[in-house]
Amino acid sequence: MSEEYGPNFVTITDEDGNDIELEYIDALEYEGRTYMAFFPVVEEDADEGAEEDYGLILLRSDTIDGEEMLSTIDDDEELERVYDLFMEQLMDDDEE
Repeated sequence: MSEEYGPNFVTITDEDGNDIELEYIDALEYEGRTYMAFFPVVEEDADEGAEEDYGLILLRSDTIDGEEMLSTIDDDEELERVYDLFMEQLMDDDEE
């Protein structure tokens, strides 16, 4: 994805009804499914250490009733494998 036009942001709603703004980082395909990586947007007026409290968020793209939905990855092995793949991909991008 080209950074030519700036970063992409998406707002999701968690199970408690809270809106969370995320910055899209990258996507990959694994075993026929699409996974997306995001970083949470940290408000400028947040604590100095707040940015360190947030890490990479990995979500799976699922099609439900013909609509794309982002969902959490509940299986620990799946999450670990997808995380490793994203780290490999990000490291490869840094080397180029």
